[in-house]
Amino acid sequence: MPEKGLVMMVDCLAAAGYLWSRSVRDAMLCVDRARFVPESVRALAYADAALPVGYGQTISAPSVVAFMLERLEMGKGMNILEVGTGSGYNCCLLSRLVGPWGRVTTVDIVPELVAAAKSNCTGAGMGCRNVEFVAGDGSRGYEPNAPYDRIIVTAAMPMLGFSHPLMGQLKLEGKLIAPVGTILYQDLVLFDRKTGRRDLVLPVMFVPLAGKYGFRKD
Repeated sequence: MPEKGLVMMVDCLAAAGYLWSRSVRDAMLCVDRARFVPESVRALAYADAALPVGYGQTISAPSVVAFMLERLEMGKGMNILEVGTGSGYNCCLLSRLVGPWGRVTTVDIVPELVAAAKSNCTGAGMGCRNVEFVAGDGSRGYEPNAPYDRIIVTAAMPMLGFSHPLMGQLKLEGKLIAPVGTILYQDLVLFDRKTGRRDLVLPVMFVPLAGKYGFRKD
């Protein structure tokens, strides 16, 4: 049975309108967020807040996680790219959403985070056998496993033009969601390649994306 705090968290997300599908709800009930946050902040694991996970990175607020997953409309068997592995929480959710015949590639520029995320997923009993953990520059995407049905970026991007490498790694009927803007403020952009439509769906604030197509470090 899920922890009481986890059930309350999921119920609150549904009541607030961030969570509406059975598939995402079930995934969030199966993947215990408390197992993906450091001991120092574990008391806040079910709070709707971003929490530090080390190396200047955070685990996103549950409401933002749920909203992004819902808007991507993922299905079983899909091929997914996640840019920004963090603690591994989101890739475990993605793993359940695409099922054993699907594939998730998660990329982070901090090798220590990738190793910790893989350990977290194993320790949570999730297995995540359909997940490939990659240490590298996620701002470039990950060409070896492209094209992708869905791409989810969990760090702030300065731009997302049609020439961006992530666009070229998206299937013709694929969708991409990413926070785009400045270091201090972004909008979640949902891009549908089939229609060419770009929607601003939620104001957010993520940590900045590092790498060639991320924010420069002076």
